[in-house]
Amino acid sequence: MTLSELPLHASATVDSVQDLHANDAIARRLRELGFVQGEEVRLVAKGPIGGEPLLVQVGFTRFALRISEAKRVVIDAAAAEGRA
Repeated sequence: MTLSELPLHASATVDSVQDLHANDAIARRLRELGFVQGEEVRLVAKGPIGGEPLLVQVGFTRFALRISEAKRVVIDAAAAEGRA
């Protein structure tokens, strides 16, 4: 499952960030922002037009991501539910 598929207000655990090609700057930046394995993420809100951008919270920080960026973040929703 990817972050773009997470239901609104749900939490999950980051499994990985997919690189689409060698030296993928967007994937590298997502990891720098905190989208790393084991980190909890929550989908806070969706934009009004086409559901974009997605407002995602990692720790105490919120980010606005395009759906194409959120599709790169592989999550494990079951792991977060088990901690709740």
